[in-house]
Amino acid sequence: MKNTIRTSLTAGLLVLSMSSVFAAAPERTECIAPAKPGGGFDLTCKLLQVSLQETGQITTPMRVTYMPGGVGAVAYNAIIAQRPAEAGTLVAYSGGSLLNLSQGKFGRYSVDDVKWLAAVGTDYGMVAVRDDAPWKTLGELMEAMKQDPTKVVVGAGASIGSQDWMKTALLAREAGIDPRKMRYVAFEGGGEPVTALLGNHIQVVSGDMSEMVPHLQGGKMRVLAVMADKRLPGELAQIPTAREQGFNVEWPIIRGYYLGPKVSDADYQWWEDAFKKLVTTKEFQQQRDMRGLFEFNMFGSELDAYVKKQVATYREQAKSFGLAK
Repeated sequence: MKNTIRTSLTAGLLVLSMSSVFAAAPERTECIAPAKPGGGFDLTCKLLQVSLQETGQITTPMRVTYMPGGVGAVAYNAIIAQRPAEAGTLVAYSGGSLLNLSQGKFGRYSVDDVKWLAAVGTDYGMVAVRDDAPWKTLGELMEAMKQDPTKVVVGAGASIGSQDWMKTALLAREAGIDPRKMRYVAFEGGGEPVTALLGNHIQVVSGDMSEMVPHLQGGKMRVLAVMADKRLPGELAQIPTAREQGFNVEWPIIRGYYLGPKVSDADYQWWEDAFKKLVTTKEFQQQRDMRGLFEFNMFGSELDAYVKKQVATYREQAKSFGLAK
């Protein structure tokens, strides 16, 4: 009798233990894009929405909502303070979010206050010029800027302190140029600096590789360097990295998702397993490629460590330019 009771108790505890480890799929799912429709955060949420539906990992379509403000700051504060335990609610983030987080632009919350879940793709920084520009390599461009920074105007889709500015400032510093002496023009969005470059109003564009692909096919622009750890695949393999040209600058722009700080470990694990399965499917890979992203898969504790290291690196870079304390 005692053995029977002991066996029953053991079985019951095992069931309880197993139920605390394994969670079912959330009944309702939502992806918050921390911006207005049409941008990179929207792209990140739509990538997940379509892929989960196409692969049958969820039966009810994921809802995409928009919460603009501060390159993710408003959404970050809202999910922590108001919706911290919603197992079905993911928030999209990007490298730009991490850069702003490193500079204290997310208010009183830090990188430790959410659960970093998945990275599912990346873009890379790049430097481009007109096809008829006199500079054929990154070294030639930086030498021209070094000789007279006022004669080379750099344009980008964001202000001083942004990713686009930081990418160029790091290259300038590598070349021995004071970044404060650069002629930098901030535009609204990634399309305007390209138009300005083609109109010869600026000489250089600092931007993201995915934004440049359509323009490269027209033969009017030339990418001098991509800020990746190695050359990109396919037709882009002909573009050299900044590093191989002697400039120790890499700038990956990862895209992914985080959860609220009070989401259970079991629900977190369900999502981590779902993402690991999702990124191996042809449906997801096609959707990622359609959106101009390159493969970058990282999840769970590995991603958490990566994000925190990236934020610390960004903070040191920002400090060195006087942009953070």
